[in-house]
Amino acid sequence: MRWIAIVTAALLAGAAAPATTPASGPLRIIGSESSGGCIAGAERLPAGGAGFQTIHLGYSSFWGAPPTIERVKLLGARAHAAGLADFYVEDISYPRGGPMAGGHASHQLGLDVDVGLDPRPKPALSSAQRETVEVTSVVAANRRGVDPARWTPGVTALIKLAADLPEVDRVLVNPAIKRQLCQEVTGDRTWLRLIRPWYGHAAHMHISFRCPVGQAECVPMPPPPPGDGCDATLQWWFDQMDHPPKPSGAVKPPSPRVLPAACAAILSGG
Repeated sequence: MRWIAIVTAALLAGAAAPATTPASGPLRIIGSESSGGCIAGAERLPAGGAGFQTIHLGYSSFWGAPPTIERVKLLGARAHAAGLADFYVEDISYPRGGPMAGGHASHQLGLDVDVGLDPRPKPALSSAQRETVEVTSVVAANRRGVDPARWTPGVTALIKLAADLPEVDRVLVNPAIKRQLCQEVTGDRTWLRLIRPWYGHAAHMHISFRCPVGQAECVPMPPPPPGDGCDATLQWWFDQMDHPPKPSGAVKPPSPRVLPAACAAILSGG
């Protein structure tokens, strides 16, 4: 299992391996998306349910705040009721949150979930198939638009269902996906405000939920700016592709994140 490989690599590197069980007690979310954090009282998403299947169980982690888990199930139920194909879920948080392997800067508070966008019908996967299945990109190779062979009204419908979930803070997608939505969505466009362009995210959307009520140690993100986001701020992403900024000497490495002190006991595995 790749989970074992990740734990072994962390131990060899001198880093603490992530705990494999949640911290007991009531829900407690500490930290922010920008600085990182942890969670106690997390719950695990089932391996599958109405409208969804989890994949890559060997190296992904499916623990989150109880409201997050319930909303993933709700998204699956609504997608299934709408006649959409199952979606794949890959990564929520570790059982106690904290930094994830693979470069995730977020996914530390149990409030984020990655949901695949491939609209094609999917068979029920065996345990072995869950480990090897690929999440297919819906973005064209040139990154300027969506792939017409992959993009369907079902993709738009799934993204809107995600934006309509309770307490959604924002939904990150590839800039090309955001551009496509800006071009095709008519009528009510208010939900487009929550759909934000970000690097990558060509095969999946990243759903972020707000801090639950009563979680005083959970620091909320600034709200998305007003408007539908289909303005010059979206064009900026494509301008960077056409005219990337010139290097300005040595690049200073980012400062390491310092987790809140209160996370030490939760992440220790005790």
